[in-house]
Amino acid sequence: MISTNGLTLRFGKRALFEDVNVKFTPGNCYGLIGANGAGKSTFLKILSGELEPSSGEVVITPGERIAVLEQDHFEFEEFEVLKTVIMGHARLFEIMEHKDALYAKPDFSEEDGMKASELEAEFAELNGWQAEAEAAELLMGLGIGKELHEKKMRELDGNEKVRVLLAQALFGNPNILLLDEPTNHLDLQSITWLENFLYNFESTVIVVSHDRHFLNKVCTHIADIDFGKIQLYVGNYDFWYESSQLALRMMKEANKKKEDKILELQKFIQRFSSNASKAKQATSRKKQLEKLTLEDIRPSSRKYPYIAFNPDREAGNSLLSVEGLTKVISEETVLNNISFTVDKGDNIAFVGPDGLAKTTLFKILMGELRPDSGDFKWGVTTSQAYFPKDNSSFFDVNLNLVDWLRQFSKDPDESFVRGFLGRMLFSGDESQKPANVLSGGEKVRCMLSRMMLSGANVLLLDEPTNHLDLESITALNNALASFEGTILFVSQDHQFVQTVANRIMQITPKGILDRKMSYDEYLESEHVNVLLEEMCD
Repeated sequence: MISTNGLTLRFGKRALFEDVNVKFTPGNCYGLIGANGAGKSTFLKILSGELEPSSGEVVITPGERIAVLEQDHFEFEEFEVLKTVIMGHARLFEIMEHKDALYAKPDFSEEDGMKASELEAEFAELNGWQAEAEAAELLMGLGIGKELHEKKMRELDGNEKVRVLLAQALFGNPNILLLDEPTNHLDLQSITWLENFLYNFESTVIVVSHDRHFLNKVCTHIADIDFGKIQLYVGNYDFWYESSQLALRMMKEANKKKEDKILELQKFIQRFSSNASKAKQATSRKKQLEKLTLEDIRPSSRKYPYIAFNPDREAGNSLLSVEGLTKVISEETVLNNISFTVDKGDNIAFVGPDGLAKTTLFKILMGELRPDSGDFKWGVTTSQAYFPKDNSSFFDVNLNLVDWLRQFSKDPDESFVRGFLGRMLFSGDESQKPANVLSGGEKVRCMLSRMMLSGANVLLLDEPTNHLDLESITALNNALASFEGTILFVSQDHQFVQTVANRIMQITPKGILDRKMSYDEYLESEHVNVLLEEMCD
């Protein structure tokens, strides 16, 4: 178990945390959430001992081992991949190194033999004989094949290093596991594997993530950083979000009868009480939820950007026709004879492991690249707005935000532009910030503002949730789900794809796999196909 007593962290006069008392117990997974700058990663660093609080303490049950997802991707460059994973259990790795050094001595003494015997006993007690097999299993689950296990870390690319460091954190069944954005750079298969691993994990997990589906799948509790405190809520992210929205409505409806509010709360709890992420926790969670009172449900201080896409006109039935598109980049065939049509009402998610293929297709459709062969034609009633994966060129200008957004506005009046920026959380002096110093998330909000001002009836979005916080992802998700035009998009956010797409396309080396179904239905059909192939083999 890990807990905090009177934890306070100050930077000058600003208190990031103030007198935080919270307890994280075994068998539970806590999703640590909070607005940008609330201190999520900082709190994990305090728990791990990397950062000292201004006052208060972190208490860990004696004898329990804590594991952390390392953020320095270059720390283990000269170590083999398999050895790097085992280093996640510091004591076990120390024993292994000490043993090897003893046995390598040319003058192995009786005293060395006694020490080796002690080390062997502790090695066995720590399940050392299974260490390499366990490390290999973790690596395979995260998509690191056996051919890489003996390579040095410096020989791996960035995405592969992240997976190895994640395996390192998971290795050896730690008592307390701290994970900061563990799904970054993972493909769908690896994320699913991690979800299943944590679902069955018996110890304490505290995780920071912007992946709502992941939080809903693995979390038994939400630890919300707000107002300098940390409040624990039973349930997953969706429950926390809906309860905070319910509290906000109740606060705004102060004059509404209390009986009506209680009835609304009871209906809300009934809807969520059976939504368990871990079967063994379902009964206790339901009991906890049923004990909630009106006073327990509190509104959040979070601010959500106002995102809404309103097309200037309705598109006709025929929107886009693509015939035989082929594109070769650096002698690699990225698109191979791609053909499909887009009809009114289609919300198409392009999925699959090849990000270059999807980005290349979008660039061709927006006229930024020319295909080597094939053609495409947009319907005459369509207008397109595009969110590129790389938006850096848009911000390489010497303009403040008002003047930057004014470039794309039909109404150049400053009060209109300022009002628009305010709804996207750039209020007051924020609107005068230079465009070339914006953070990744701020740039995304600006690009979405540009798209909203276009009045387009077809939206193309290439990884729009990258760099966004949970609040902005939720706002964008809701806006696209209610959009009355057509959407072509790429995203690694499971919940985003599931709630927006009604058609799934996978670009393969042989062409397009086209499925008119939801994302979950598509994943289930792919799972069945894999099982059938395995049975045939």
